[in-house]
Amino acid sequence: MTGTLVLDCEGLSKLVRRTPELTEWLAAAEAEDIRVVISSVTLVEARDPRTNQARFDHAVSRVNIVPPSEAVARHASRLLAAAGLHGHKYALDAIVAATALASPAPVTVLASDPEDLGVLCGTGTRVIKV
Repeated sequence: MTGTLVLDCEGLSKLVRRTPELTEWLAAAEAEDIRVVISSVTLVEARDPRTNQARFDHAVSRVNIVPPSEAVARHASRLLAAAGLHGHKYALDAIVAATALASPAPVTVLASDPEDLGVLCGTGTRVIKV
């Protein structure tokens, strides 16, 4: 594997909806042998009851699900403190950021809020708006 592509909630939602943008990202990642991951908390955040379960499950089957370990949770907590952020508004972003930072480099995160994730991930991770 040569790097990691991390999807946040919006990235997974667009994958479920089969948007051309995410289809292209996944094809490129596969061609470059880049591992595509989501945090297991993203499964919960992205689940829309209006979406067919089989469609959701198929999209999820195309990525690697990474559960947040205690180390990732503690790192997420430290990232929030360092950025001066707190609360549920930033908690899941911090877990996504800590997941990204624990992944093999180079790491690209596809996110709906690149500003927040960019602050949490720092300069070593590329964060792109989807």
